[in-house]
Amino acid sequence: MNIYASAAVTADGYMDDASPERLIISTPEDFMEVQRLRAACDAILVGAETLRRDNPSLLVRDESLRARRRAEGRPEDIDKVTFTASGRLDPSMNFFTQGAGRKFVFSTRPLPQLAGVAEVVVPEEPLTAQLLVTELEKRGIERLLVEGGPRTLRLFARAGLIDTLRLAVNRSMRLGVEADAPRLCFDEGYLDVPHTDAMLDDRMEIRTWRFHPNTREEDLCLLRRAIELSLQSPPSPTSYRVGAVVRTARGELFTGYTHETSPTHHAEQEAVAKALAAGAELRGAAMYSSMEPCSRRSSEPESCSAMMLRLGFARAVFALYEPDRFVCCRGALNLREGGVDVRAYPSLGGEVLAVNAHLFH
Repeated sequence: MNIYASAAVTADGYMDDASPERLIISTPEDFMEVQRLRAACDAILVGAETLRRDNPSLLVRDESLRARRRAEGRPEDIDKVTFTASGRLDPSMNFFTQGAGRKFVFSTRPLPQLAGVAEVVVPEEPLTAQLLVTELEKRGIERLLVEGGPRTLRLFARAGLIDTLRLAVNRSMRLGVEADAPRLCFDEGYLDVPHTDAMLDDRMEIRTWRFHPNTREEDLCLLRRAIELSLQSPPSPTSYRVGAVVRTARGELFTGYTHETSPTHHAEQEAVAKALAAGAELRGAAMYSSMEPCSRRSSEPESCSAMMLRLGFARAVFALYEPDRFVCCRGALNLREGGVDVRAYPSLGGEVLAVNAHLFH
């Protein structure tokens, strides 16, 4: 998933003042740019406190942008996402009543008042940014826009999940010291990476940070290689046919597929075994698997996701989340929680399902 974060702040870093009314920081030109960013994404995410305070509709309103989405074969309205610990959400909120896109609510408890107006997800795990991203990817969301508020933005920043941060700074607006006003604060050093600056109009300066390189083309190339490898795996009623490619930090490539040398080996194990036999350094390496690395094994003591964490892999790229056929896999979540950069490309998932059609007849 590609994750964009967007916020508007005053020159001294406030996202709002302490009054009951919302402080208008953005200019019309900035709001139009945010509309374009929304239209480029599949879904938008805000915290429940933002819904209670602002009651936003979170729509793409510009007709030309809606027409472009139609021409691209995408729905006019983007999906909307929020999360809540208290459960204090009213089904009459604009979040639920406006727009034809899907609505997702992640909650620590069931929310019967939202039956029929949103998909309420009540996971067993805590509501972390890693969990939100993993569950949204499973629902087909590839581009997510996080618009805040400040605690939500900080949650994603601390998890290292923001790919691009767009900060609109109103240089003509300062609040001074307002103890109760929400302020955008990240951990020390978070914004030390280089960024670009541009003046949008006579008031708004746009600062853009890109925290992760765009590796889509290389990812897709190596994923297709992994899918080709999976075809060499013999069909089995108790396992998926998976292919894997390891790319070391030095650029060395090692491949493997399920049961290549052992009836209990997964594709990731096979590729790692070849790399270790060649004396390759795997710290900082990337794993390209046709299917999500496993999180629980019955045939061997260590799962593929645990093996990757132990060896210091930096990236995990796959096409298809493992279906809940044999176990309920949480490999991607384990890897994200371990600090690994996880990328899923569901556009290739159909090919992986086709390779494993023997399990789904």
